[in-house]
Amino acid sequence: MAQQDDVFKKIVSHAKEYGFVFPSSEIYDGLSAVYDYGQNGVELKNNIKRYWWDAMTLLHENIVGIDSAIFMHPTIWKASGHVDAFNDPLIDNRDSKKRYRADVLIEEQIAKYDEKIEKEVVKARKRFGDSFDEAMFRQTNQRVAENVAKREALHNRFSEAMNANNLDELRQIILDEEIVCPVSGTRNWTEVRQFNLMFKTEMGSTADGAMTVYLRPETAQGIFVNYLNVQKTGRMRLPFGIAQIGKAFRNEIVARQFIFRMREFEQMEMQFFVRPGQEMEWFRYWKEWRLRWHKALGLGDDKYRYHDHEKLAHYANAATDIEFKMPFGFKEVEGIHSRTNFDLSQHEKFSGKNIKYFDPELKENFVPYVIETSIGVDRMFLSVLCSSYEEQALEGGDTRVVLHLPAALAPVKCAVMPLVKKDGLPDKAREIVNDLKFDFATHYDEKDSIGKRYRRQDAIGTPFCITVDHQTLEDNTVTLRERDSMEQTRVNVADLHRLIHDRVSLTSLLRKLS
Repeated sequence: MAQQDDVFKKIVSHAKEYGFVFPSSEIYDGLSAVYDYGQNGVELKNNIKRYWWDAMTLLHENIVGIDSAIFMHPTIWKASGHVDAFNDPLIDNRDSKKRYRADVLIEEQIAKYDEKIEKEVVKARKRFGDSFDEAMFRQTNQRVAENVAKREALHNRFSEAMNANNLDELRQIILDEEIVCPVSGTRNWTEVRQFNLMFKTEMGSTADGAMTVYLRPETAQGIFVNYLNVQKTGRMRLPFGIAQIGKAFRNEIVARQFIFRMREFEQMEMQFFVRPGQEMEWFRYWKEWRLRWHKALGLGDDKYRYHDHEKLAHYANAATDIEFKMPFGFKEVEGIHSRTNFDLSQHEKFSGKNIKYFDPELKENFVPYVIETSIGVDRMFLSVLCSSYEEQALEGGDTRVVLHLPAALAPVKCAVMPLVKKDGLPDKAREIVNDLKFDFATHYDEKDSIGKRYRRQDAIGTPFCITVDHQTLEDNTVTLRERDSMEQTRVNVADLHRLIHDRVSLTSLLRKLS
């Protein structure tokens, strides 16, 4: 685990050094759990958003997008339940004065049992080699059985406490499991209490009577209150979906692990409206389809898993997470939820407006059920960055740091480099840049040796480097270097566009899904 922590620290450092992510307000000593995306980070982030948006709106004829306002009428949040129920269970350590989420402390304890089990399996695999029967070992090994029993007992107890919203039991679990504060190392815990996560502000002048409004904690409600507007103006029939990408804000007390949990973050959400009774069929469809979207990036199928919810939100009748293996363990990057008709029914009740859908086939009016897919852009960004980072040993004792980013997501698609800064090579290189830049994010780089320039591009994940040399002036060919293999091939300048496009276009990703 310590080794994984070291790798994660290197990734965080790399993100800053190469213009991906900066601490916000850094010259003023920063602002906790708030980050800025740099010149390479914003391009990677935008490419992730474009991949999601196109997969939703281009590949599905019945899904359209909107962009709703961050500020909304405060009664919306009363109707949605956020004013009364959007809370985290918090606990303080009296010695360190640090505050933690009680549920996260217990989840981490469950993860420790998982790690102990996996350690035993890894040791046995090394000991027995090809003859190792993992299934049999898990069933018969005493230490594995003991840890499985402890894990399951803790998991069941935790699930019951969460479902019952039993704060006293959550604290008792922490005490019984002898969970210590990571800072003080003590078990001097306070009681567990609830804390609402919404940011409040005021709209209007004091003289006119200011209204208390909230920074939205999710983007979904903007879709719900507009669903009938979209349906009528788009003449849409069930089933149909509405997609949205936008900022959300949560006053996270325990914000950590870099950009994994922040106070200002971005969501990509799609709400899919269906007939009542068909929601579980569509829940299964979107659960499978969203996992395919992730796996199409080629980050490693073994890095994903489903986590079905034990405790369902007040609005849901089914929910699962897609988890990704980060350096700090499997963590949620996306949630798929069957929200029933809760949100729309609540907005109809609190607004006093009829927002039922008229089904022309059934000749009925009803409130649709909703399947939600919700993915955190920042968490997706982090999963791509972590899985792409490699410190690679090369022949001759040399090393390089390379980001094996999916080519379609890379912030820079190709870099053009004159071998030397004379003899007309820079002019030829500029000519190539000017031809490619209309279709690809293209860098021009003439500083330092060609080897150092290659390393610089490797570090930001550029899929292709194009070297212009004296032979280019003779036969119009260049050296095309591929990032991952470092293979170099001689190609005609006229073929560059086709060769690069085949690898870096989003179309290549989308075709895997269609």
